[in-house]
Amino acid sequence: MAQLIRKPKAVIFDMDGLLIESEKHYRDSFLAASDEGGHGMEVEVYQRVCGSPWDVITQTILTEYGRDFPMEAFREAWLRHLAIQMADGVALKAGVVEILDLLDELGLPRAIATSSQHNSVQRHLGPFDLIPRFNHIVARGDYDQPKPSPMPYLTAAKLLGIDPRDCIALEDSYHGVQSAYSAGTQTVMVPDVAPATDIMREKCVAICDSLFDVATLLKTA
Repeated sequence: MAQLIRKPKAVIFDMDGLLIESEKHYRDSFLAASDEGGHGMEVEVYQRVCGSPWDVITQTILTEYGRDFPMEAFREAWLRHLAIQMADGVALKAGVVEILDLLDELGLPRAIATSSQHNSVQRHLGPFDLIPRFNHIVARGDYDQPKPSPMPYLTAAKLLGIDPRDCIALEDSYHGVQSAYSAGTQTVMVPDVAPATDIMREKCVAICDSLFDVATLLKTA
Protein backbone atom coordinates (compact mmCIF):
# COMPACT_ATOMS: atom_id res chain seq x y z
CA MET A 1 0.00 0.00 0.00
CA ALA A 2 1.10 3.58 -0.66
CA GLN A 3 2.66 5.56 2.17
CA LEU A 4 1.80 9.07 3.29
CA ILE A 5 4.40 11.76 2.70
CA ARG A 6 4.30 12.90 6.32
CA LYS A 7 2.44 11.98 9.49
CA PRO A 8 -0.96 13.71 9.35
CA LYS A 9 -2.13 16.21 11.94
CA ALA A 10 -5.73 16.43 10.68
CA VAL A 11 -8.14 14.85 8.20
CA ILE A 12 -10.53 16.75 5.92
CA PHE A 13 -13.45 14.85 4.42
CA ASP A 14 -15.60 15.52 1.40
CA MET A 15 -19.24 14.54 2.01
CA ASP A 16 -21.16 13.41 -1.09
CA GLY A 17 -19.84 10.11 -2.36
CA LEU A 18 -17.28 9.95 0.44
CA LEU A 19 -19.29 9.93 3.66
CA ILE A 20 -22.72 9.24 2.18
CA GLU A 21 -24.07 7.15 -0.70
CA SER A 22 -25.47 10.19 -2.51
CA GLU A 23 -23.47 10.36 -5.73
CA LYS A 24 -25.11 7.29 -7.23
CA HIS A 25 -28.48 9.00 -6.71
CA TYR A 26 -27.21 12.22 -8.31
CA ARG A 27 -25.80 10.21 -11.21
CA ASP A 28 -28.89 8.11 -11.84
CA SER A 29 -31.25 11.10 -11.60
CA PHE A 30 -28.93 13.11 -13.90
CA LEU A 31 -29.12 10.36 -16.52
CA ALA A 32 -32.88 10.00 -16.04
CA ALA A 33 -33.31 13.73 -16.67
CA SER A 34 -31.14 13.42 -19.77
CA ASP A 35 -33.26 10.55 -21.05
CA GLU A 36 -36.45 12.43 -20.29
CA GLY A 37 -35.28 15.44 -22.28
CA GLY A 38 -33.73 13.39 -25.07
CA HIS A 39 -30.28 14.91 -24.49
CA GLY A 40 -28.31 11.68 -24.89
CA MET A 41 -25.80 12.37 -22.10
CA GLU A 42 -23.36 9.60 -21.25
CA VAL A 43 -22.29 8.72 -17.72
CA GLU A 44 -18.84 10.24 -18.42
CA VAL A 45 -20.45 13.68 -18.47
CA TYR A 46 -21.70 13.21 -14.95
CA GLN A 47 -18.38 11.77 -13.80
CA ARG A 48 -16.66 14.99 -14.84
CA VAL A 49 -19.03 17.25 -12.92
CA CYS A 50 -19.79 15.15 -9.84
CA GLY A 51 -18.89 16.89 -6.62
CA SER A 52 -19.37 20.31 -8.22
CA PRO A 53 -21.82 23.11 -7.36
CA TRP A 54 -24.61 23.98 -9.76
CA ASP A 55 -22.85 26.93 -11.44
CA VAL A 56 -19.87 24.74 -12.36
CA ILE A 57 -22.16 22.00 -13.67
CA THR A 58 -24.12 24.57 -15.69
CA GLN A 59 -21.00 26.00 -17.29
CA THR A 60 -19.73 22.53 -18.21
CA ILE A 61 -23.01 21.48 -19.83
CA LEU A 62 -23.46 24.77 -21.72
CA THR A 63 -19.90 24.52 -23.02
CA GLU A 64 -20.43 20.98 -24.27
CA TYR A 65 -24.04 21.16 -25.46
CA GLY A 66 -24.39 24.80 -26.51
CA ARG A 67 -25.82 27.94 -24.98
CA ASP A 68 -29.33 27.01 -26.11
CA PHE A 69 -29.37 23.89 -23.92
CA PRO A 70 -32.55 24.03 -21.76
CA MET A 71 -30.76 24.18 -18.40
CA GLU A 72 -33.74 25.15 -16.28
CA ALA A 73 -35.93 22.35 -17.62
CA PHE A 74 -33.05 19.89 -17.21
CA ARG A 75 -32.43 21.04 -13.64
CA GLU A 76 -36.12 20.71 -12.76
CA ALA A 77 -36.21 17.16 -14.12
CA TRP A 78 -32.96 16.25 -12.37
CA LEU A 79 -34.19 17.51 -9.00
CA ARG A 80 -37.55 15.79 -9.46
CA HIS A 81 -35.92 12.42 -10.12
CA LEU A 82 -33.45 13.04 -7.29
CA ALA A 83 -36.20 13.73 -4.77
CA ILE A 84 -37.81 10.41 -5.63
CA GLN A 85 -34.52 8.52 -5.25
CA MET A 86 -33.66 10.19 -1.93
CA ALA A 87 -37.15 10.00 -0.46
CA ASP A 88 -36.12 7.28 1.99
CA GLY A 89 -32.90 8.99 3.02
CA VAL A 90 -29.28 8.39 2.07
CA ALA A 91 -27.11 5.67 3.56
CA LEU A 92 -23.67 6.15 5.05
CA LYS A 93 -20.69 4.85 3.11
CA ALA A 94 -19.10 1.75 4.59
CA GLY A 95 -16.39 2.49 7.13
CA VAL A 96 -17.48 6.01 8.16
CA VAL A 97 -18.07 5.25 11.82
CA GLU A 98 -14.98 3.08 12.01
CA ILE A 99 -12.66 5.75 10.61
CA LEU A 100 -14.10 8.39 12.95
CA ASP A 101 -13.52 5.99 15.86
CA LEU A 102 -9.91 5.60 14.69
CA LEU A 103 -9.42 9.37 14.52
CA ASP A 104 -10.68 9.58 18.10
CA GLU A 105 -8.10 6.99 19.11
CA LEU A 106 -5.33 8.84 17.26
CA GLY A 107 -6.43 12.21 18.62
CA LEU A 108 -6.66 13.71 15.13
CA PRO A 109 -9.02 16.64 14.50
CA ARG A 110 -11.21 16.52 11.43
CA ALA A 111 -13.41 18.69 9.24
CA ILE A 112 -15.78 18.41 6.30
CA ALA A 113 -15.22 20.47 3.13
CA THR A 114 -18.24 20.03 0.89
CA SER A 115 -19.82 21.69 -2.15
CA SER A 116 -23.22 21.12 -0.57
CA GLN A 117 -24.95 23.67 1.64
CA HIS A 118 -25.17 23.46 5.42
CA ASN A 119 -28.82 22.40 5.34
CA SER A 120 -27.84 19.45 3.16
CA VAL A 121 -25.15 18.44 5.65
CA GLN A 122 -27.70 18.61 8.45
CA ARG A 123 -30.26 16.62 6.48
CA HIS A 124 -27.91 13.81 5.51
CA LEU A 125 -25.58 13.51 8.51
CA GLY A 126 -27.89 14.70 11.27
CA PRO A 127 -29.93 11.47 11.45
CA PHE A 128 -26.72 9.53 12.12
CA ASP A 129 -25.60 11.98 14.85
CA LEU A 130 -22.29 12.45 13.05
CA ILE A 131 -22.07 16.24 12.92
CA PRO A 132 -20.76 16.56 16.52
CA ARG A 133 -17.92 14.23 15.57
CA PHE A 134 -16.37 16.87 13.29
CA ASN A 135 -14.50 19.91 14.58
CA HIS A 136 -15.65 22.06 11.68
CA ILE A 137 -18.11 21.89 8.79
CA VAL A 138 -17.14 23.95 5.72
CA ALA A 139 -20.01 24.12 3.24
CA ARG A 140 -21.17 26.23 0.30
CA GLY A 141 -21.26 29.84 1.43
CA ASP A 142 -18.22 29.51 3.69
CA TYR A 143 -15.75 30.16 0.85
CA ASP A 144 -15.62 32.45 -2.16
CA GLN A 145 -14.72 29.94 -4.87
CA PRO A 146 -16.05 26.36 -5.09
CA LYS A 147 -14.20 23.19 -6.00
CA PRO A 148 -12.03 22.74 -8.07
CA SER A 149 -10.67 25.91 -6.45
CA PRO A 150 -8.51 25.15 -3.38
CA MET A 151 -10.59 27.51 -1.22
CA PRO A 152 -12.82 24.87 0.46
CA TYR A 153 -9.78 22.95 1.70
CA LEU A 154 -7.77 26.04 2.56
CA THR A 155 -10.73 27.28 4.60
CA ALA A 156 -11.07 23.96 6.42
CA ALA A 157 -7.34 23.79 7.19
CA LYS A 158 -7.38 27.36 8.50
CA LEU A 159 -10.29 26.61 10.82
CA LEU A 160 -8.48 23.52 12.08
CA GLY A 161 -5.34 25.59 12.62
CA ILE A 162 -3.27 23.05 10.67
CA ASP A 163 -0.98 23.65 7.69
CA PRO A 164 -2.68 22.12 4.62
CA ARG A 165 0.48 20.10 3.96
CA ASP A 166 -0.12 18.32 7.28
CA CYS A 167 -3.72 17.50 6.41
CA ILE A 168 -5.03 14.44 4.63
CA ALA A 169 -7.92 15.24 2.29
CA LEU A 170 -10.31 12.45 1.34
CA GLU A 171 -12.11 12.87 -1.98
CA ASP A 172 -14.08 10.84 -4.51
CA SER A 173 -14.52 13.29 -7.42
CA TYR A 174 -12.19 14.80 -10.00
CA HIS A 175 -12.98 18.41 -9.06
CA GLY A 176 -12.63 17.49 -5.40
CA VAL A 177 -9.21 15.94 -5.93
CA GLN A 178 -8.10 19.02 -7.87
CA SER A 179 -9.34 21.26 -5.06
CA ALA A 180 -7.54 19.30 -2.35
CA TYR A 181 -4.36 18.94 -4.43
CA SER A 182 -4.27 22.65 -5.22
CA ALA A 183 -4.61 23.43 -1.53
CA GLY A 184 -1.42 21.47 -0.89
CA THR A 185 -2.95 18.64 1.13
CA GLN A 186 -1.95 15.01 1.03
CA THR A 187 -4.85 13.96 -1.17
CA VAL A 188 -6.35 10.48 -1.06
CA MET A 189 -8.99 9.48 -3.62
CA VAL A 190 -11.65 6.96 -2.66
CA PRO A 191 -13.42 6.53 -6.03
CA ASP A 192 -17.19 6.29 -6.10
CA VAL A 193 -19.09 6.96 -9.36
CA ALA A 194 -15.99 8.34 -11.10
CA PRO A 195 -13.06 5.91 -11.52
CA ALA A 196 -9.48 6.91 -10.78
CA THR A 197 -7.55 8.11 -13.82
CA ASP A 198 -3.85 8.60 -14.46
CA ILE A 199 -4.29 12.33 -13.80
CA MET A 200 -5.91 11.57 -10.44
CA ARG A 201 -3.09 9.19 -9.53
CA GLU A 202 -0.57 11.93 -10.23
CA LYS A 203 -2.34 14.28 -7.82
CA CYS A 204 -2.95 11.76 -5.02
CA VAL A 205 -0.64 10.18 -2.49
CA ALA A 206 -2.90 7.12 -2.56
CA ILE A 207 -5.99 5.66 -4.23
CA CYS A 208 -8.04 3.64 -1.74
CA ASP A 209 -10.92 1.30 -2.48
CA SER A 210 -12.77 2.17 0.73
CA LEU A 211 -12.59 4.10 3.99
CA PHE A 212 -11.37 0.89 5.59
CA ASP A 213 -8.28 1.12 3.37
CA VAL A 214 -7.87 4.77 4.37
CA ALA A 215 -7.95 3.66 8.01
CA THR A 216 -5.14 1.19 7.32
CA LEU A 217 -3.15 3.98 5.68
CA LEU A 218 -3.61 6.16 8.77
CA LYS A 219 -2.58 3.37 11.13
CA THR A 220 0.72 2.92 9.30
CA ALA A 221 1.51 6.65 8.98
